[in-house]
Amino acid sequence: MNIHVTELQPGDRLEKDVFNEHGILILSANATLNRQDIDRLEYLRIDYIDIEPRVSTTQNPFHVESKRQISQQLQDDYSDAVNNIRGMFDQVKDVGKLDGDDIEHSLHPLMEHFKQEQDVVQLLLALNSKDDYTYHHSAQVGMISYYLAKWAGFREKEAYLVGKCGYVHDIGKCRIDDSILLKPDKLTDAEFDEVKKHTMHGYEILSHNTLEKELAIVALEHHERLNGSGYPRQMTGTAIHPYSRIVAVADVYSAMISTRVYQEKRDLLAVLKELHRLSFEELDPYYVQVFIKHMIPNFIGKRLRLASGEIGIIVMINNSDYFRPLIRLEDRFIDLSTELHYEVASIYV
Repeated sequence: MNIHVTELQPGDRLEKDVFNEHGILILSANATLNRQDIDRLEYLRIDYIDIEPRVSTTQNPFHVESKRQISQQLQDDYSDAVNNIRGMFDQVKDVGKLDGDDIEHSLHPLMEHFKQEQDVVQLLLALNSKDDYTYHHSAQVGMISYYLAKWAGFREKEAYLVGKCGYVHDIGKCRIDDSILLKPDKLTDAEFDEVKKHTMHGYEILSHNTLEKELAIVALEHHERLNGSGYPRQMTGTAIHPYSRIVAVADVYSAMISTRVYQEKRDLLAVLKELHRLSFEELDPYYVQVFIKHMIPNFIGKRLRLASGEIGIIVMINNSDYFRPLIRLEDRFIDLSTELHYEVASIYV
């Protein structure tokens, strides 16, 4: 079947070789497309290609799909990582410090999966849970921090270390009373002051010589903000360690997409818009921009609902305005960057 490149989906299989305008082979027949392949075809301005018929050709293309299934091995490794984080909290309560080998043993299998994953949006949603928020949040922040460091150009070894920093950034919460940490209602000012101490607790726990010094620094600084509005030391600008600035973005994003008892998860596009707003004063604008730039393409092919109630499919991202893509409704295309009277209400993933 011959289709336009904007209608391609990850998993489509090429029926014929694809060549550029100079006759150079770009992709071979029988290749299974991923998100990067599709982005590359769009970048090279290749309009139509031939793919093998999809498994379900009768499905309504505007049907809202359920969450993509992730591999059982990844689910198992993720569950192990969450349980290991719980175990690390308990270990610190018992002996006052962490063993570097325990962190590595817990994190490494998960990182191996992350290196292969393309659709980060779906991965995060598939692994999200409102149970044991603190432990799931730690695993997610480690995951996002790793991706963000890679996207920002860090080499693999350093990106892995940034991911590790994110993985244990909240370890100081093990010293916060559960009655406060698990409280389903809004915290009082006194309770929030107590929670804020987790940054200093984390620094103390992670400062011993057997661990990388960056782990302790990030635990201390991940709530600092560029304009000095953060805590515990009201640091500003580049005085905050780059790893801390990366983990801060990951921390805020994970918190906003969470399904905690007292907070319904927010629409994913709205979350990215909020991150963008925070980048003007609080979060590092470079890392926020890199994060949005790499997350937004994951929405191509996803269904959305307009404020008018109409359902469409995102077919292309506008580089001039990431939040107003080109979409396809049942009977027409709409460029939201020019049709400003249309508003996106929600995205289905």
